[in-house]
Amino acid sequence: MSIINPDLWHLLKGEQKIYTEIKNYNPRPVRITLISDTHNMHDDITSSLPGGDILIHAGDLSGRGTNYEIDQFLKWYNSIDNYYLKIFIAGNHDWGFQTHPEECQYLLEKYDGVCYLQDRLLKLGDDHPDALKIWGSPWQPEFYSWAFNLPRQGEDLREKWAEIPEGLDILVTHGPSWGNLDTIKGKSVPLGCELLRERIDIVKPKIHVCGHIHTGYGYKYANGTHYFNAAVLDERYKYKQKPFTFDWNRETNEIEFI
Repeated sequence: MSIINPDLWHLLKGEQKIYTEIKNYNPRPVRITLISDTHNMHDDITSSLPGGDILIHAGDLSGRGTNYEIDQFLKWYNSIDNYYLKIFIAGNHDWGFQTHPEECQYLLEKYDGVCYLQDRLLKLGDDHPDALKIWGSPWQPEFYSWAFNLPRQGEDLREKWAEIPEGLDILVTHGPSWGNLDTIKGKSVPLGCELLRERIDIVKPKIHVCGHIHTGYGYKYANGTHYFNAAVLDERYKYKQKPFTFDWNRETNEIEFI
């Protein structure tokens, strides 16, 4: 039995939030699958999604973020029927969400089984004391002038990260934080965001999910946070890096990989 009752969800599209009631709260582990950087190759990973409570995509769902690409991703994501909740954010390739947000909103309204987060808090349980809190944000330090880029160490980027609330369960950003699963193969120079690292050290989410740096794929645990780089494509854009699926005990913050 899941703590999430899918029959109680309703999507407030204007605010991109989902609320649900929690009745007869069951503290059993929540089963979560994490993916990122599918770059239009989402069909290749369908068989690697075992099902569970929550599926999270950490951005770069497309190649250039055209309406066609976004619509094809949403059609696929919406069709996945073995997760109660499917969340995603945009990444630096997903231009449409930055340059044509109204058109993307129209596309989102066609699919009621997905939740898009852009600097938004999603709460499962509303004001219930056991509400599960998830924040999603697409921004990264400037990277060849792609989408959702802001100057590294700049005040604009600092202001974006300052919006991340405390008391968070899961933080989803497209790019990694500084020093956490953020290096290119064969090089040791961190590419993650220094300012995001500073904010994570303050808010201390239980789980941080990212992608962006494909060769940073992996998992680590540090200072009370589970870090995941869930990029499923390698540096040659081949599907060789499997999604992460695990059971997560919210009370103890322990995970067990599936």
